[in-house]
Amino acid sequence: MPHVTLHALEDELAGREPRLIEALTDAVVTVYGEWARPSVEVRLIGVPTGRWARGGAAVATAAPSVTFGMREEVFAREDAAAVVARLVAAFTDAVTAVFGDGCRDEVLVELVGQPVSRSGLGGKVLG
Repeated sequence: MPHVTLHALEDELAGREPRLIEALTDAVVTVYGEWARPSVEVRLIGVPTGRWARGGAAVATAAPSVTFGMREEVFAREDAAAVVARLVAAFTDAVTAVFGDGCRDEVLVELVGQPVSRSGLGGKVLG
């Protein structure tokens, strides 16, 4: 189950939730295919003003960041570099479609591979 987590300043996130959920889900589908849509889980986390900082000082604006959790086997595939590039581009496009192209150069996308043996669901280890 792919997990997409987006962090953004609360004031900038408010009211954009439905469009973001759709855009982030569509980003996964553009890379993996329509079969993945039902399993995409999106979490939108709004950070209150004063709790996002850079260089030791709180910031008034910040580009959203996206973390995509998936099985680590993706990174071992022959086409891993292409998949990574497509995911980074798709998530960046999704964020800028909702927040505007002005934040494009600062959108951080982190792809996190999780070994199945270190994940659990319903109290049981997967894999």
